[in-house]
Amino acid sequence: MNMVNTNIENESATQIEAAPSEEGHAELVHENTLFAEPVAHIGSFPVTNALLTSTLALVIIVVLSLAIRFRLKTVPRGLQNVMELIIDGFLGIFDSVTGSRQRSLKFAPIVLAFFFFILINNWMGILPGVGSIGQIAAHGEERIFIPYLRGGTADLNTTLALATIGVVISHIFGIIALGAWKYLNKFINIKAFLEIPGKIVKDPAIVLINPIKAFVGLIEIVGELAKVASLSFRLFGNVFAGEVLLASMAAILAFGIPIPFIFLEVLVGLIQALIFAMLIITYLTINTNAEEH
Repeated sequence: MNMVNTNIENESATQIEAAPSEEGHAELVHENTLFAEPVAHIGSFPVTNALLTSTLALVIIVVLSLAIRFRLKTVPRGLQNVMELIIDGFLGIFDSVTGSRQRSLKFAPIVLAFFFFILINNWMGILPGVGSIGQIAAHGEERIFIPYLRGGTADLNTTLALATIGVVISHIFGIIALGAWKYLNKFINIKAFLEIPGKIVKDPAIVLINPIKAFVGLIEIVGELAKVASLSFRLFGNVFAGEVLLASMAAILAFGIPIPFIFLEVLVGLIQALIFAMLIITYLTINTNAEEH
């Protein structure tokens, strides 16, 4: 992965003329960038290689979903049987977090959507051709190779968007389950200040205790921001590091050496998708539970 094919170089070089260096040759540069690289534009909107891969992952999910949906049978066979086994296994895991099959069924569509989208993106990043088929653009005295596709989750923008959506959804479910006023007071504890005048005579210590409760709510806000950062950087860091590792192994020897690392990245991609899904369902469970006294 991320190795420039000589055929690609020859074909792309005929389309884009690179600026010659002092020796009359332009240097071809390709490295794993932290940012997704634009491969096309729709008006002023840049279409990046990570966006293309993410879109392709969505297409795969939609096609498989429709294929299963319109071939549902009472006695499952083939792909339907596999998916039912996977979903039943996940529901068992979700039950250990939510403590209720009813709540697991409520959260499962959202959590499984995250899981399959991340898993497909993770695995697409190690497919042959992803990162090694692209175009060559001139930049000064260098020719820069830009792949048409790269793992969507190897782009921090994608993982940050996924983390933000997951955390926001957990708050929406919390508001629906507990009510807007009660849920707001978990973070901005207005109720704690309103209780002080009515209880200060019987319990003078409330003057100190309730402001502390309000301060704890503000810490909860910081914690929610930390969730977004933790989710996004964990997923991005592991996937991006895997791409760099495979590229480094392939640079040493293209045949043989990268194979064990490819299997390792398949496992890492599965684990990271599972961790992300489990954290999302944990946030959903916590935010929809009423706080005890």
